[in-house]
Amino acid sequence: MSEVRKFTKRLSKPGTAAELRQSVSEAVRTSVIVEQPKIIEPLDYENVVFQRKAQIHSDPHRDLLLCAVDDVSASHISRQRRTLVPSVPQNAEREAKSLFAKECIKTYNKDWHVINYKYEAYSGDFRMLPSKGLKTDKLSAHVFEIDEDDSSSLCSQRGGIMKQGWLHKANINSSLSVSMRVFKRRYFYLSQLPDGSYILNSYKDEKNCKDTKGSIYLDSCVDVIQCPKMRRNGFELKMQERYSHFLAADSEAEMEEWVVTLKQALQSSSDGGDRRNGGDSLDLDEDSTSQGKGESLLESLGKSLHPELMKYARETDQLNKINRNEGRQKLFLLDPETQRLDFSGIEPDVKPFEERFGRRIAVSCHDLTFSLQGCVSEKGDGVLTNVEPFFISLALFDVSKSCKISSDFHVDLNPPCVREMLTDTGPLSPMSEGGEGGGGVNGGVNGGAGNGNGLPVLQRVSESLLRFPTQGIFSVTNPHADIFLVARVEKVLQNGITHCAEPYTKTSDINKTAQKVLKTAKQTCQRLGQYRMPFAWAAKQVFKDAQGSLDMDGKFSPLYRQDSSKISTDDLIKMLADIRKPEKSKLQTIPGQLNVTIECVPPDFSNTVTSSYIPVKPFEEDCERVSVEMEEFLPEEAKYNYPFTAYKNHLYIYPLQLKYDNQKTFTKARNIAVCVQFRDSDEEGAAPLKCIYGKPGDSLFITGASAAVLHHNQSPEFYDEVKIELPVHVHEKHHVLFTFHHISCEISAKTSAKKREGVETLVGYAWAPLLKDGRMQSTELQLPVSATLPAGYLHDKSQDTRKSAPDLKWVENGKPLFKVRTNVASTIYPQDLHLHKFFQHCQLMRSSSEGNPAELIKYLKCLHAMETQVIIKFLPTVLVQLFEVLTTATKEATEIAVNSTRVIIHIVSRCHEEGLENYLRSFIKYVFLTNNSLSGNSATTHEVLATAVTAILKQTADFNTSNKLLKYSWFFFETMAKSMAQYLQEGNRIKMPRAQRFPDSFHQALQSLLLSIMPHITIRHAEIPEEARCVNLSLAGFIKVWTEMKFDFLMTVCNHEHYIPLNLPMAFGRTKLQRVQDQSLECSLTEEYCKNHFLVGLLLRQVAEALQGPPEVRQLAVAVLKNLLIKHALDDRYNTYKNQQARICLLYLPVLELLYQNLKQLSAQQYTSSPGLAFNVSPLISDHPGVFLTPCFLSLRGVAPQLHRRGSTMSTSTTLPPTGRLGPYEIKGLLLCFLHIIRAISEDNLLAYWNKVNPQDVMNFLSLLETCLKQFRYAGKRNIGRSQDAWVSKLFSSDRKSQTMPVMRCRPGLMQNRLQQFGTMETSMTLNIGAGPSEAEVHHQALLEGCISTEACLSVLDVLSLFTQCFKNQLLDCDGNNPLMRKVFDVYLTFLKVGQSEYALRHVFASLRAFINKFPASLFKGRVTLCEALCYEVLKCCVSKMALLRAEASALLYLLMRNNYEYTKRKTFLRTHLQIIIAVSQLISDVALTGSSRFQESLSIINNFANSDKAMKSTAFPGEVKGLTKRIRTVLMATAQMREHEKDPEMLLDLQYSLARSYASTPELRRTWLDSMARAHIKNGDFSEAAMCYVHVAALVAEYLHRKKMFSSGLAAFKRITLNIEEEAAMKEDTGMQDVYYTEEVLVEHLELCVEALWKAERYELITHIAKLIIPVYEKRHEFEKLSRLYDTLHRAYNKILEVMHTGRRLLGTYFRVAFYGQGYFEEEDGKEYVYKEPKLTGLSEISQRLLGLYGDKFGAENVKIMQDSNKVNPKDLDAKFAYIQVTFVKPYFDEKDCPEKKTDFEKCHNINRFVFETPYTLTGKKHGGVEEQCKRRTVLTTANTFPYVKKRVEVTGEKQVELKPVDVAIDEMRARTAELTKLCSSQEVDMIQLQLKLQGCVSVQVNAGPMAYARAFLDDSSKSSSKKAIELKEIFRGFVEACSVALDINERLIKEDQFEYHEGLKGNFKEMVKELSDIIHEQIFQEDMMRSLLQNSLHVFRAISGTSTELV
Repeated sequence: MSEVRKFTKRLSKPGTAAELRQSVSEAVRTSVIVEQPKIIEPLDYENVVFQRKAQIHSDPHRDLLLCAVDDVSASHISRQRRTLVPSVPQNAEREAKSLFAKECIKTYNKDWHVINYKYEAYSGDFRMLPSKGLKTDKLSAHVFEIDEDDSSSLCSQRGGIMKQGWLHKANINSSLSVSMRVFKRRYFYLSQLPDGSYILNSYKDEKNCKDTKGSIYLDSCVDVIQCPKMRRNGFELKMQERYSHFLAADSEAEMEEWVVTLKQALQSSSDGGDRRNGGDSLDLDEDSTSQGKGESLLESLGKSLHPELMKYARETDQLNKINRNEGRQKLFLLDPETQRLDFSGIEPDVKPFEERFGRRIAVSCHDLTFSLQGCVSEKGDGVLTNVEPFFISLALFDVSKSCKISSDFHVDLNPPCVREMLTDTGPLSPMSEGGEGGGGVNGGVNGGAGNGNGLPVLQRVSESLLRFPTQGIFSVTNPHADIFLVARVEKVLQNGITHCAEPYTKTSDINKTAQKVLKTAKQTCQRLGQYRMPFAWAAKQVFKDAQGSLDMDGKFSPLYRQDSSKISTDDLIKMLADIRKPEKSKLQTIPGQLNVTIECVPPDFSNTVTSSYIPVKPFEEDCERVSVEMEEFLPEEAKYNYPFTAYKNHLYIYPLQLKYDNQKTFTKARNIAVCVQFRDSDEEGAAPLKCIYGKPGDSLFITGASAAVLHHNQSPEFYDEVKIELPVHVHEKHHVLFTFHHISCEISAKTSAKKREGVETLVGYAWAPLLKDGRMQSTELQLPVSATLPAGYLHDKSQDTRKSAPDLKWVENGKPLFKVRTNVASTIYPQDLHLHKFFQHCQLMRSSSEGNPAELIKYLKCLHAMETQVIIKFLPTVLVQLFEVLTTATKEATEIAVNSTRVIIHIVSRCHEEGLENYLRSFIKYVFLTNNSLSGNSATTHEVLATAVTAILKQTADFNTSNKLLKYSWFFFETMAKSMAQYLQEGNRIKMPRAQRFPDSFHQALQSLLLSIMPHITIRHAEIPEEARCVNLSLAGFIKVWTEMKFDFLMTVCNHEHYIPLNLPMAFGRTKLQRVQDQSLECSLTEEYCKNHFLVGLLLRQVAEALQGPPEVRQLAVAVLKNLLIKHALDDRYNTYKNQQARICLLYLPVLELLYQNLKQLSAQQYTSSPGLAFNVSPLISDHPGVFLTPCFLSLRGVAPQLHRRGSTMSTSTTLPPTGRLGPYEIKGLLLCFLHIIRAISEDNLLAYWNKVNPQDVMNFLSLLETCLKQFRYAGKRNIGRSQDAWVSKLFSSDRKSQTMPVMRCRPGLMQNRLQQFGTMETSMTLNIGAGPSEAEVHHQALLEGCISTEACLSVLDVLSLFTQCFKNQLLDCDGNNPLMRKVFDVYLTFLKVGQSEYALRHVFASLRAFINKFPASLFKGRVTLCEALCYEVLKCCVSKMALLRAEASALLYLLMRNNYEYTKRKTFLRTHLQIIIAVSQLISDVALTGSSRFQESLSIINNFANSDKAMKSTAFPGEVKGLTKRIRTVLMATAQMREHEKDPEMLLDLQYSLARSYASTPELRRTWLDSMARAHIKNGDFSEAAMCYVHVAALVAEYLHRKKMFSSGLAAFKRITLNIEEEAAMKEDTGMQDVYYTEEVLVEHLELCVEALWKAERYELITHIAKLIIPVYEKRHEFEKLSRLYDTLHRAYNKILEVMHTGRRLLGTYFRVAFYGQGYFEEEDGKEYVYKEPKLTGLSEISQRLLGLYGDKFGAENVKIMQDSNKVNPKDLDAKFAYIQVTFVKPYFDEKDCPEKKTDFEKCHNINRFVFETPYTLTGKKHGGVEEQCKRRTVLTTANTFPYVKKRVEVTGEKQVELKPVDVAIDEMRARTAELTKLCSSQEVDMIQLQLKLQGCVSVQVNAGPMAYARAFLDDSSKSSSKKAIELKEIFRGFVEACSVALDINERLIKEDQFEYHEGLKGNFKEMVKELSDIIHEQIFQEDMMRSLLQNSLHVFRAISGTSTELV
């Protein structure tokens, strides 16, 4: 066995892993598993440790490899008591006789026995680690752009604002010419920028200074001159680029002021410029040496005097790294799950048993005063008090349950002078006997203890403290609003209640009454002082609500007079219900006031005593008064009870009623007093025991207590409570004796003191023995009353027949006249019959060995009937006894063991059902003790238990028990574990070798237990999911071995406190010669790896598999992995030495491989934070051909075996799941793990890893870095509430609560109860999504996400900078034009694309500067792509709202130019110059830069650098930089209008296009604008236009290469695609061409783009023309794979063409003519007409609505009108107040001569520039008239360009109109109808529905419409039917009839029977039409037989029908 490796929780639990796995696999065979993972045997941990002793000894991290020796220890903890002295009496053990009492007393006295696991705190989830690790740093607040408000108004001006005011500004239109007619009023600011130049900004009004409407930079301005001709008070700013800005002021004075100020500004800036640049010649001498000789950038930067530049010169990689590492946060501490649930503060341990209380309430009694007051004292000192003594008892009542819920608290509030009235009462009654007992805390109270009366000997508090208590402590376990505190007031017995109360209710002559009452009272107290009578009562509600909030302010009710007929408790409860309804309550009140207050008891409340008068801690020695705890009578429900831990043995007696109204034995029996005594003998002269609790003023204990007397009542009721302290052992003779007396109340003057004895007359006895069948019970008794009390009166005939019965004289023949209730409150006597019997039998078996097993089994079975609350109360005692029975059962009597186990299962399940399983945990941890096996007479608990459990699981008949056993199996495993630990500790066996620690019999028992559990988990899990799950977890906690129910199990296994050593994080099996880092790198899940590091291997294999599973499984898997890593990271044991974490993380290197496999899913975009910031993410699968063409590492459909992982055990047959299946929780979880691992492992190891894995994995690694940046992007506060779920696993949502408990389980079992506490913590775990997160939650979440984003950014920077240092040479390959460099560069750009925090950006830019220094060649030589992308992203940062980001970006741009300049040996920085201009253009096209004062500031920062860079002073560089900024400003001014048309897509694209045209000579810039237009088109869904933009770009590149003789064909090749391509011929070869790096490769990339775009645009016919250009290049380069793909694309394109021709489903656009009218609104657009191309089938109303909405937003909806008619518009007739838009549907127009060319549908939609629409009119002026007067006008429009074009609207350049007379209209109409019918008949598949519709329209129309109307109008004799037109029309009619005939014939062949009738109707109509037509034109048009022969002989008609022909003549 020893060679099998055992994972043990404690060093004591063996497991036979191989056999176990065998049984698992057998069990699992039945379930469907696609591919069985290979089972890998682990190494035996102990063997490895032994064999590699030397290696481990020399390992600096041997703590990570060895388990601690001092892991397990046993200890005794002394029991903590709440009382100062033990509650168990000193004589209890000696006195107790019954086994149950003995066992209980033992339970309450025993100390706790605990097994300690030193590292147990580390065996849970990370949230339960000892809190050292979890001190979370304060979250630092990071600043992100997305949260910034756009508050920058005017940028930071140096000289402030020089002038401001209103001016009118002329509009510059798209052609950059000035439109004189329109001036707009704007508010202008003239201010100075940081670089000293001036700017003139205009705004809509003076208040809103956020968005500039335009900016004029004065450094491009040449002069300012007045020009009044143009407009009054006008002036002109002449600009360098030969255009001007025209402005006009409101008054002449203002104009002059502006002109003067502007001139000054111009002057000062040119002076400044001269000063700055004019000194060049002077400096030349000293610096001429450096001219033309490039220095290294850092050297020259060091010479510059600019502080920032000098700082940059000092930067090194090392320094950057140090800066980055300052103040870093632990990544995992930022995971919202570690933030959200810090379990560390919650007491992790199971608490020992302790007494439990409900809501504790202190009731303080202050005074009771009646309105009747007098002066009592003889001295006559005038102090007024009550005139007689009163006594109060308080108790709690529950009205809803109609019961009393506490014992009575008796209070005596009488002042001393009133008390004195009682002191003279002589010792008349037995009550006051021996009233002197007592003693202090240490005195034994029961003086009689030595007499063998069995009363408990206890150290109670001294009697003096308890003489007159005024404060009672009540406890309420189940608080609710129906609980009342009731005070009953009694007085000394005197007379009837009504009589006694009368003086108190009188209002007249109070003094006299008081004296009278006082006098009587004095007499009565002397005579009857010890008897009481009821007098009054009052009540008060205790709680306001069910939460238990005290009703502190409610006063007591008035004092109600006690009604003598409503004395009992039941009556009182009825009255309590009534006093809530005042209208019902007719109670008489007694004027007076009871002052009693209630309050909550604070936890540190001191000086209280228990209900047995034992002092409770804290208790002061010299305290003067104590509070007394009252006993609570708990409801008989399990949930309110708790296991007893203290000794208590009380009996409460409640006399209820004596029915003496019919008795004839006694003459006088009216004022009846009942006296209660407790006796232990019925012998003659036996004395009562002094064990009744006394009332205030009495001794602590008295021998008898009397109930209140009802005056003149023969069947009195009672409500008194008598509390008795029972002896430890109660025997048969113990009984309660009731004695009844008649009390004589009359006071006459004759009664002398001597006759006082005549007060009491004895009227009977009753008695109640305590035991019935040997046990006590709380019950109601009906007792007979005896007139005598002879010796031996307890005689029971049934019990004892030998003795003769004593002579008893029964009243009323022994009828039960006396009713009494008893309540046993004992913690050592069971009232439950079954429990009593079971213990009785056990006692019998102990005392005599003759116990019969069958009997025992019977009693065991009966225990199932025990009530749950009894189980709970005596839980420890019962369980201990059951375990004893279990182990003492002899080997043969397994039946006993099984049955006692069954009872234990029953008890365990009842505890769980009541939610009280924490008591079971306390039992195991503190009480359970294994039997002492050293004596050798019985088996050990763990072995017997294992055998019994196995037996129960095998009994298939009893599913119920085995299900419960499985469900609550943790209890049995925990018990076995503790038993085993105690067994090992006991004989010091823990030091033995593992195999010898336990006997073989136990190993076998364990093995069969596992084998019997397995099928339940694997096969029955569907039937009993809950049970299977629980046992699965418990088993994991017990032997920690792998089974098929993976993650719950794995989670527990991996949370083992010695998980790290068990994984053996060390190097295996390499020679010593290899480098250290090589040997420890295992970065793939090989079999070897899984064997050596067994648990990690298992976990990772399962996670890999789970990631292909459903969401719940994936989340669980990721949670397990992430939580485990968090745990390692926070574990203080692994944070003490330097490289511990690095060593641990090496174990997890294969996680990287797992992530590569899921790369696509990880990088799926989950959401973009806000529409404005959605950047175009370059797809992870790189767009560089050949880099990522194969889906990595996954064999698709089993081919490509070379893609399999090297020996990986991951199942490789799975294909990649559909992208994006991983949810945000999994993605973020996995990426956090990735970042943690790469941050933790050492740089050497990381480098070794990169060198070891294949190049593709290095690319994947970089892709993962990029993905981290994107996925942890900060979404902004505004989006926090929405994206919540990304962070918190669905596992923790409430519906999965029960299932996920184990995720955080510590030792299974131990943790469950802790988790219960978190069941309610849902709210703290997730932001409560329902209500929307609160402000504070959003703030915290934002802080958190900000920190994570920042930390992720810095981590990626760390790794990236290491990578660029290590792989510099590879990166520089081909001047940086290689996939690796592109990938690294992508990651760098991602930093800028994903908004980073200000803090992170500092480091990002430091890294970018380092990158520029390291790799200048890749930016400034060869392909331009890197430089282009960098300029674009950095420029974008120049517009940021964050000042820091703008400053850093501007500096970087400056350094980029400077570096470029140095790189070209100080000749030029043309490339950067051009790329910046291109980037500016691109950004303008995205409407990002225009009008932004922030961008102006960034430009001036760049100028400032140039001005103050001393090292560059002597060169042309500063001038060139200024030239560049000037050029940028010009571009900005030129495009200011784009801002105005931001929301008008057509106008915006027109403007962009006019810019593209203006750059015709600079191909790069033109390309930029065309690219950005394509992007805009795609966004608007205009794919054809986008495709045209790409075609133009490709043509541009081709033309360039063609002119350079680098490509065979230029523009000409593209003419087949679009006639507009001629535009690209305007390219000039001027300066713009110098830095153009177009190559054949670039062209091919553009052509590939064209193919994709044309496919999207559905213009498949054009793809072939592009392909013809690409194919030769591919052939030349032998790129066969690409050729194959391209031919495949062509193949699909042609298939598509066939498909669309067949279905006719392709819609390539709808066209509309749109004309604009309204000078005041449209300015230069006024009167212009355009043809708009709209997508697919756009309706007229749709485009009208769109334009209405668009221009309505611009000009105000009320000012815009749509004109729907197509008539010519005369602008003069229109109202100047409105903007008019005329929209007309137009169709492409073809002449007859065009027709042959434009045969196909596609040709009719492509390269079209003529459109037609028709307008109907009549000569009378109406639109429509009869056919003979209906004319129409046909308008043909010609556009400037052919459609499709790079824009979707093209201006109309020509218009031709044709007027059609009525007869022409007829010809036109009839020709169209004939053509339609012919076309329908000749199509390949005739469309029946269309055919019938058309036929119906031709032959079945009404009289006055349709073809016949034309015939009647123009061919009738009366009309001029002989004209040329009429002849033409006749000819057309003949063709029409022929077409109808063919159509009818086809219809006849195609119809089914049901349409036959319909067809006949059509035919009839047709004949009628032919007949009428023949009549009109006087010739037989149609002979049927001739037609038929024509049809029969006509092959093509036949073809038409059979679907083979395509055309019909």
